[in-house]
Amino acid sequence: MAIAVLATALAMTPLTAFAQTTCGGASWYSAGSRTASGERMSAGNFTAAHKYLPFGSRVKVTNRNNGKTVVVRINDRGPFIHGRVLDLSKAAAADIGMVSSGTAKVCYELVG
Repeated sequence: MAIAVLATALAMTPLTAFAQTTCGGASWYSAGSRTASGERMSAGNFTAAHKYLPFGSRVKVTNRNNGKTVVVRINDRGPFIHGRVLDLSKAAAADIGMVSSGTAKVCYELVG
């Protein structure tokens, strides 16, 4: 019941409510399974998992260690590890230089 209430509240929240920059940890994944949105996960796409942003949202992600940025589309739910705010596809992680480390401190902002 609580999940349904949260989902309804999020669906009715304007995207501008998420417009601020948020920072935290990010990791990457490349499993070929289905995402929460029903798409097949593709390591080559610029996609990400976020706990509550609507599917299809586009966010600009900046690696705080090197300043590199990438725009990804939210198509999955997660991450489920404390302190992490995004799980990126391998292609997105490579674009901002975090594949070898596996994780990075990032900031992100909603761009569409």
